[in-house]
Amino acid sequence: MATFTAKQMKARIGTETVSDWVEVTQAMIDKFADATGDHQFIHVDPERAKLTPFGGTIAHGFLTLSLMPLLSSKVADAPQLEGAKMGVNYGGNKIRFINPVRSGARVRGRFKLLDFDEKRPGQFQQTNEFTVEIEGEDKPALIAEWIAQVFV
Repeated sequence: MATFTAKQMKARIGTETVSDWVEVTQAMIDKFADATGDHQFIHVDPERAKLTPFGGTIAHGFLTLSLMPLLSSKVADAPQLEGAKMGVNYGGNKIRFINPVRSGARVRGRFKLLDFDEKRPGQFQQTNEFTVEIEGEDKPALIAEWIAQVFV
């Protein structure tokens, strides 16, 4: 993990980091369905899902979005604010689900720092463009503009 001062973080606006690949398994999809109560057949019934244009089960869009912490943990030398004690999700400005993630596909996260500001002493806000890329696909699974608060 690479540590940066607030001034250095601000200077990083426009830079990108990329995670390692992570497989989205049917077990992950099933657990997400159980956690959310969303058991639509396209996610959990491989036999019925084979008959759809997707040819098999696909991950929930919100499962794909929820991979953000896992994918960010898979970024080598991820930038972190010096002295950070914690970070929390603050919200999103835009989220677009562009391409489904099929069970067994590998995805990775691409994080582009869009903004970094001190909102009050010791509290910073950073906005990232978060893209989930699917291995072997031209179009990403999703693109989101996500905001986090970081406390030092």
